[in-house]
Amino acid sequence: MAKYGYTGAKPNQDQFTGNSGVFGVNDMVELRNKNKFKRQTVTVQYLVIAGGGGGGGQLGGGGGAGGYRNSYAGETSGANSSTETPSTIILDEPITVTIGAGGSAGSGLGTLGSSGSQTKFYDVTCRGGGRGARHDYPGQPQNGGSGGGGSANATAASGTTNEGMNGGNGLYGPGVCPNHYLFGGGGGGASQAGDAASCGGGDMPGGNGLYSSITGTSVGRAGGGSGGGNDTTANQTNGVTVYGGGRAKAGNGSNPSYSGVNGKGGGGAGAERYGTAGNGGSGVVILRYPNTYTVTTSGLTTGGEQTDGLDNYIEITAGIEGTITWSEV
Repeated sequence: MAKYGYTGAKPNQDQFTGNSGVFGVNDMVELRNKNKFKRQTVTVQYLVIAGGGGGGGQLGGGGGAGGYRNSYAGETSGANSSTETPSTIILDEPITVTIGAGGSAGSGLGTLGSSGSQTKFYDVTCRGGGRGARHDYPGQPQNGGSGGGGSANATAASGTTNEGMNGGNGLYGPGVCPNHYLFGGGGGGASQAGDAASCGGGDMPGGNGLYSSITGTSVGRAGGGSGGGNDTTANQTNGVTVYGGGRAKAGNGSNPSYSGVNGKGGGGAGAERYGTAGNGGSGVVILRYPNTYTVTTSGLTTGGEQTDGLDNYIEITAGIEGTITWSEV
């Protein structure tokens, strides 16, 4: 019996690889209802970053950076993995996007921090960064896109394969170091583990993130937060903030540490003895595609569609279950 213009065996029909044969209107409706009629598509390169973890309270570890996945132009993806394959998106079909929030900060008054939230685009999901440890709550750092830093009595947490690195361990100084200081380790970043604390003290930076030029300008993102401590001679000013990770205050006071940068998925810094740690930074989705296509969005906060060379791109900084739709110009 003839089927779509053929006699004998029915040919394979697929929305991506194509259709062949002679089609009537009913044939096309049937195939489309079965998701088997080829539709026009656009190739979309992406950078997807989840929310960073909050820093740990009371001499706590830094929060881990949000998970990092990248398919742009052969650039490195999270945990120094190979670039991913760009997405093939069907035109005029809404695609769901969720931007992960950063985790909350821990404090020296008994409050634990929280891990960041996941970010989603199409079939790409990144795990939120793990929260940092707190000195007087053993075992509470969490795994995440990148792992939270440990405390003086809690081992650091782990990152996720192809998304981020592990946190650094903290240090219990009494009986080990001449100065008896207590330190939290740095949170993991997209390309480097957080620093482990040492008797030298002073600086326990979070792990470095990664640079991407998906917007046409090279920008560092997804750095881990610094670990806190009670070294009164230190006021941490390490350079991890180039990747969006927070810097820690260090001492016996109640000064607040710095938060991770929103839109970069940075981890929040750990707290000094009585201070408040930093919040994790929110995540981001950046999408790049040929300028012969344009997008419409619903329920998302963006910087608007921008042009770089022969491509357009859009940066999405907030939204829960919002949508983006591509069409021809």
